[in-house]
This record gives sequence, C-alpha cells and structure tokens, in this order.
Amino acid sequence: MTAQFNPVTPEIIQQLISILGAENVSTARADIDLHAKDQSQHHASPAEVVIWPVSAQQAADVLKLASASRIPVTPWGVGTGLEGNAIPLYGGILMSFERMNQIVEVHADDFQVTVQPGIGHKDLNAQLSRYGLFFPPDPGANATVGGMLANNAAGIRTVKYGASKDNVLRMQVALADGRLITVGSRSVKQSAGYDLLHLFVGSEGTLGVITEATLKLVPVPQFMSAVVAAFPSVKAAIETVVAVRGSGLEPAALEFVDASHCHMLSEAAGVELSEDPHLFMEFHAAQEATLEAGLEIVKEICQEMGALSVRATADTAERKKLWHARHHSYEIMVRSHPDKQFFINDVAVPISAYPELIAFVQAMKVEDQVTAYMIGHAGDGNIHVEFPFATREEYDKAMVANGKVVMKALELGGTCTGEHGVGIGKAKYLPAEHGPALDVMRSLKQTLDPNGILNPGKIFPEG
Repeated sequence: MTAQFNPVTPEIIQQLISILGAENVSTARADIDLHAKDQSQHHASPAEVVIWPVSAQQAADVLKLASASRIPVTPWGVGTGLEGNAIPLYGGILMSFERMNQIVEVHADDFQVTVQPGIGHKDLNAQLSRYGLFFPPDPGANATVGGMLANNAAGIRTVKYGASKDNVLRMQVALADGRLITVGSRSVKQSAGYDLLHLFVGSEGTLGVITEATLKLVPVPQFMSAVVAAFPSVKAAIETVVAVRGSGLEPAALEFVDASHCHMLSEAAGVELSEDPHLFMEFHAAQEATLEAGLEIVKEICQEMGALSVRATADTAERKKLWHARHHSYEIMVRSHPDKQFFINDVAVPISAYPELIAFVQAMKVEDQVTAYMIGHAGDGNIHVEFPFATREEYDKAMVANGKVVMKALELGGTCTGEHGVGIGKAKYLPAEHGPALDVMRSLKQTLDPNGILNPGKIFPEG
C-alpha cells in the first residue's frame, strides 16, 4: 500500500521557520537538488524543503509537527549511502544534520566520546588523535556518525573491532511524536530492560532520528603493519582468508581484491601490485615482538596456500598509501571506465561459506557472460560484486546477476546486505531473509511511527 502524505504548504514552511529560524530552512532549488540523491544508482527524488536543525529539541519539534501534519521526513547525514537510504522518495522534509557536527564531550578515561550525529568519522578521529584514541569503524568515505549508526555501517576494520553496532553505548533519539528519549548507557555492561539501543541502530531513520551518540573508543595501536599477498587464483586467495581467520590471529583488516582491481590500483594509485588476486591485511599490536610473531605466521600460511608473493611493511607512509588506494578503489574504478556506471552488490556470509560464495560468483560470470569485479571485507565474510553497465540491457542483466548473488548468500546462511543497509534496493529481499519476522518489524514501525512519516519507502517492500 502506498503511503498517503500531505504536501508542505506555506503555512508549514512558516512553522518550520519558527522552530528552526529562517537561516535553517530552504526551498531553494540548489539545496533541494543537492539532497535529492545519494551515491547510489537509485533515481533522484527531491524533497519539498530542506532543513538543518542545530539542536536535538529542534529535530524533535519538527518530527512532532510533521507527524501531526502527515508530512514525510527523511534524515540526511552527508549522502554517502549506496542503497538510496537517504533519498526522500515521497518529497516532504529533508532533515540534514550537517550543522550538528560537534563533539559534545570526550570521556578519555572511559575510552568514550559523545558526539552530535553530523560529525564525519574521519573528522572525529582527527580530533581524537590528541588523546591517543580512535573510533574504529571505517566505511571508507567520511560518513557521518549518525548515518553510520542508522545503517550499521562497517568497513575494513570490522574483522577486529566490529561494526557500528558494536561500538556504540548510548544514543539520544527523537521519535515521530516529538519525544526525545535516551537508549543505552555509558556503562559498558547493560542488562536493564529491552535493548532499545540496538533497535534503532540499523533502522535507517524509520523508527526514530539519532540526535546524539556515545561511542566506544580504542587506543591508537603502537605498532601496525600491512601485509600484501598475491595469489595465482581467486580460489587460493579465498582459502587463505579462511586459514588466516582459523589460525587464531586477529587481523585488523583482511581484504580481498581481485586482479582487475589490482591492475587499476597499480596504474592509478601507484601501488605496486601484480595483476593477480590479492589479500590486503593489517595487524595491530601493543608490542613489537607480538606483531612480528604474528607476521611470521601469516607469511607461512600464505606461502603454504601457494602465494606468488608476500610482503609486509611497518612503514607508515607505505601502509597509508596502500589503504588510501583501497579506500578509493571505487572512485579509481569509475575513472578507469568513464563510459560506464556501476551497481555495487553487498552481501555477507559465514566465513566458512565464503569460498563457496566467491566460487559461485566466478562461475556465474562465465555462465551468464556478465562482467563483474570483486572486492570486499573478506575477513568478516563480506563481498562487494561490482557490475558495470552503460545500457538498459546491461543494467537489467546486472540486476539479474545481483539477485542470484543475494539468493546464494541467503542460501548459505548469510544476509542480503552486510553493511550498506536495506534502503530501496534490498527491500525486496527481506521477506526471503526474515520471513514472519518482517511482520514483527512492521508492528514495531507502526507502534513508533503510526503515521509512517519516518523515511518512508525504505526497508519494507512496497506493493
């Protein structure tokens, strides 16, 4: 059933101005167009007004007004989503948190920080460096903390430090009826009542809007080393992933990069890589001897699995260059194919099933004659299959292939989305993944947002 909403009238605009101030309300076409689309391939959809709350109470007051008036509200961090999570499908109000971007308090002795939702995680870590601490989840782009929590973003360090959900202790959330509630606690151990904290994490702004968060921090490691290993085949590289994870070592990052990506990174980013499947690894330790012992084990594992080459470096500049290339692999791929657009698949499976998933993708590419590149957070069973397209026919073919990869991941006990969230594109797979549990999610949505104003069109399949 399609939701029924009311338009944003001049009277509503005046009420928004009274809540936020004229400088924080805009109907200018430039502002609306800027917030009509994220980095995904989903179509742009303009809001009717863009607003910038500067306090939690302002955000809550806007939601109360919107719910009473049946006007949709779509939260916006910085627009780095890849599943259309922040696209305002039904127009209405686009609530940007770009002006709520401050650190509220650093609790250095507790290894915690309290922040507003609009601060970018890279900006946050730059400020935390003076305390010798950092917030570990790293999705690559300078995503906002609020957006990361709303999507349960992850990234290259998930294998050691966990996803966003594992690194948050407390949040303040604005509900659709205008209430501001606190969920969770600054205590690391919590068992008082329902775990509402993790109900809102990953809910993509459909149950409430995050207005503040207290995050876990970890000390910046004293010793770090990167390992790059090339393999003669994808099979050998993926089997090495399982071997490294089974060895008892704790890599901080364990990434799979296929031969095509290695070629592009070598040409565009100046990283010395042969045109073979590679694993990028990083290890952290408090003592140099511990780090060196772990590296020796990794080298032995790679060599036993038939690695063509294995090299390690503790040089900070070289290590940063490697991860800068990995983080910018998508942009490099796009620049290398100026006549193409890309659809990025995102699935995850148990680590034991990872080799079977990758083998399935390899076979599908041949059988269906579809072009696809692979890169992913192999250490936690997450893969991104990237499909280039230039025509409608190629796009349709990519969507069929994407659906096959998703269903294979589900068959293997995995998920349709490891870190990008459901948004628009993955909603149709949720019945297959969750079954009757999806009805429970709908019931929660109805309870917390009876008028359906919070980020409508996301998570739940329509029609």
